[in-house]
Amino acid sequence: MAKLGMAVEDRPLSDQGVSAPPSVEVEIGSIAVGGEGVGRLADGRVVFVHRTAPGDRVRVRIQQSKKRWSRGRLEALIVPGPGRREAPCPHYARCGGCSLQHLSYPLQLNAKRRMVMDALERIGGAEVESVEIEPSPLEFRYRDRVSFSVRRLGSGAVVAGFRELGRPGRIVDCGRECLLPDESLARVWDDLRGSWGGKACLLPEGDRLRLTLRKAREGAVLLVSGGGEDPKGKERLLAGDAEVEDEWLGERFPFAVRAFLQVNRGGAERLYDSVVDELGPVAGLRVIDAYCGVGLLGRRLARAGAAVVGIERDAVAVVAGGAEAPPGLSFEVGAVEDHLASVLPADRVIVNPPRLGLHASVSELLAKARVPMIVYVSCDPATLARDARRLAEGYRLVRMRSFDLFPQTAHVETVAVFHRHPEGE
Repeated sequence: MAKLGMAVEDRPLSDQGVSAPPSVEVEIGSIAVGGEGVGRLADGRVVFVHRTAPGDRVRVRIQQSKKRWSRGRLEALIVPGPGRREAPCPHYARCGGCSLQHLSYPLQLNAKRRMVMDALERIGGAEVESVEIEPSPLEFRYRDRVSFSVRRLGSGAVVAGFRELGRPGRIVDCGRECLLPDESLARVWDDLRGSWGGKACLLPEGDRLRLTLRKAREGAVLLVSGGGEDPKGKERLLAGDAEVEDEWLGERFPFAVRAFLQVNRGGAERLYDSVVDELGPVAGLRVIDAYCGVGLLGRRLARAGAAVVGIERDAVAVVAGGAEAPPGLSFEVGAVEDHLASVLPADRVIVNPPRLGLHASVSELLAKARVPMIVYVSCDPATLARDARRLAEGYRLVRMRSFDLFPQTAHVETVAVFHRHPEGE
């Protein structure tokens, strides 16, 4: 029996050819980075359970069991914890688009603050007393960009919405009742669903499509992906105006449909203001803006008198960001790890990497560089913590502030400020 237990414990129970164990009662103590509640089983193992809140007493059926942790499905709420609420969205029980709607907004903010602190302490080896978190200006209807999956079924029916919680191969059909899109995008989504015809015949062919709606300066842009014709970066105009403008922070530039921009415009403006404040007066300074996208920060800093070099691998974003750009702003097209060494030294460096964080060679180069200040904009506490540990050779972390740009989800943005160690330390 001991050998059988060792052989099967790392596989879902449903795949092991054995009956599922009886459900167990668990008390939830915290929220994990992915949005699941965290409790402990009687044997001391951690158990992760979606749709639970700190303080909940719940009945859980174990679905996945490993040596040190397990994952369960919520069967019944026995005693609700403080801060739990009824989710406002009618699809929340099944939809995987949100993970924290069952928590009051103050409790969501506290959970995210704890996620950042725990990552810095556990992974980064830093002692963190507290982290301030800036709430989103809007709790709902905040997204300027939203992507929906479309499936044409064999029956002729069409479903369009988000992937189902725990069953990513299935789609939860939803219209404007989804509470994430900006109100104007929600109206566009409803109009689109009502006008694409039977079997969505006005959309490109294919059983699986992905529709991304993005708000523009005037109106909205729809990007259709899939259907067998989706060479990334080679869009084909199907309808509408080819000359579309976007506007952020008072800067206008050509619309780059795939370029990275934050989805929460109001929250992002507060984040960008924080970065600029941390940099201080920049007139006459050389600034590197790495992973710069369309160069929103670079344009602003160049107008303040800095000499800015933006590094971005998306050539379309660079073209958009360079349109009518202020003097003092230039771009390097390519990966940061391929170009950073050639544009150093600098007085200030901004890094805003994707969820994977900094490439190891970038961390190593920065750790050895003599940059007085690095401002790191992070979308993942775990990779921020890892990179903070790597940068510790040359820098000390002096300040952090988090921003909730994704209410109802477990995602959080953090601005971390690093100062160069004095010589001799």
